[in-house]
Amino acid sequence: MTNITAPPSGVATDRVKSRLRLDGWTIGAFVTAGLIASPVIAVVIMALAPSDDIWTHLASTVLPHYVWTTLLLMFGVGAGTLVIGTGTAWLVTMCAFPGKRIFEWALVLPLAVPAYVIAYVYTDILEFAGPVQGLLRDVFGWHNRQDYWFPEIRSLGGAIVVMTLVLYPYVYLLARAAFLEQSVCVLDVSRTLGKTPWQSFRLVALPLARPAVVAGVSLVMMETLNDFGTVDYFAVATFTAGIYDVWLNMNSISGAAQLASVMLMFVIALIALERTARRGRKFHHTGTKYSTLPTLKLTPTQQMLATFSCVLPIVLGFVLPAWVLTRYALKFYGVTLQNNFAEYVMNSLGLAFSSAILAVILGLFLAYAIRLQGSFPLRLATRIASMGYAVPGAVLAIGVILPLTRFENSVDSLSREFFGIPLGLFISGTVGAMLIGYLVRFLALSYGAAEASLAKVTPSMDGAARTLGHGPVQTLFKVHLPIMRTSILTAAILVFVDVMKELPMTMLLRPFNFETLATYVHQFASDELLEECALGALSIVVAGILPVIILSRAIAQSRPGQKSKR
Repeated sequence: MTNITAPPSGVATDRVKSRLRLDGWTIGAFVTAGLIASPVIAVVIMALAPSDDIWTHLASTVLPHYVWTTLLLMFGVGAGTLVIGTGTAWLVTMCAFPGKRIFEWALVLPLAVPAYVIAYVYTDILEFAGPVQGLLRDVFGWHNRQDYWFPEIRSLGGAIVVMTLVLYPYVYLLARAAFLEQSVCVLDVSRTLGKTPWQSFRLVALPLARPAVVAGVSLVMMETLNDFGTVDYFAVATFTAGIYDVWLNMNSISGAAQLASVMLMFVIALIALERTARRGRKFHHTGTKYSTLPTLKLTPTQQMLATFSCVLPIVLGFVLPAWVLTRYALKFYGVTLQNNFAEYVMNSLGLAFSSAILAVILGLFLAYAIRLQGSFPLRLATRIASMGYAVPGAVLAIGVILPLTRFENSVDSLSREFFGIPLGLFISGTVGAMLIGYLVRFLALSYGAAEASLAKVTPSMDGAARTLGHGPVQTLFKVHLPIMRTSILTAAILVFVDVMKELPMTMLLRPFNFETLATYVHQFASDELLEECALGALSIVVAGILPVIILSRAIAQSRPGQKSKR
């Protein structure tokens, strides 16, 4: 006789996914998801609502330029990161050459440097008064710009180069993970068919890694859309810069919302492109042979080229900017400390810690609600709520302000009518609005980590906890959280670092005269005072190194049946 074991009470199974059971967890999850998703919905509603003729003016003047410049920037950075990220990932995974073990993790270091920071550094180095052009004038006897030609760093091309240097690790990480997970069998077959290592890479390994590579390039393009510091400093007219200009300089939030809705269409198009690229193309491994990957032996010349190919992006994307910032920070730290630097550090740390804690709590709440009651409506609501990470910060800032001011105006009207007390805008223009914006944007990080970690906990553990008389809350704290500790900590670190670096949303939502390290660095660097803000920029870079190391080690240990050789 077959024994049939019932699933533990409160744990969703495939058979009950479609049933919607309204309890505290479900209602709370729906409310949370609705609040988190409201900024994106508000942008769309505001863009469709009747307004003045600002849209007609924008469409006939700057909109075509915004579209064209944004497309060029996205595809330029996407192409650059595709080549560098995929190429270096293949080299460190499959080839033997000097320094390979160091390059495995060092190639991720540029991810710790915000794009706007590296833009400030390279402008300082490459501008007319910088050391590079100064050296050229001394060596060749040139006196002014008419005597020679030098590429302009503050241009669209310059923005493409500096953003490529710090964003290629997105492609590198995902491509390397895909190469590590590939079966030896398909590579062996390609070699027995007479294919060279290059042909095996181009015809076998790269197509198998295509979903990961496309996902990495899509992330790069989304980060490119979100960038404000670089394009503003280089005077590149993209949608993000346009939203900032229309909102604050033209004083038209409706026009900014309409620009934001067009920008949102870019994001949707990127997501759809990534999904379409994988549709109907399943890349399954047909074997279970996960022995050590074969190492390609390179000639001395090839080894030198491979080493140079890995050293160059590390030096340009991390070592040189970090060296310049460290030199300036040591020389001008006294001036920096006199500019309320400690206050800006505390502001950044307070926002980052608060956002990380709140994001982890809400992300864990949503993920656990899905585990307890995994109905389709609830899953759909949480998926929509977790899309914030794909939406640029400038768009979300508008989305936060619109419903927030509506809510505050309603509360103010009620307070005046019943109590005679004017409240005004008691959240907008405060740190509270900033925290709401950060939660909307970065909740996806904590929710994704919590969801993936909970999926590894077998339902039998829930059942055992229930038989011992523990309810859902006790089960969460006594069973799941100890198991999920590492994933939760990793998610908190990622949110912390992203908030430390976030610039466009902070610029739009911060209170008057409230500075974070990101806004402080942007303000001083924009005034050509990189030396005085170098310590702040270096602090942001140092804060980003820890999650970079965590990600690198996780990728190195991702191959089935094989531990890291460190």
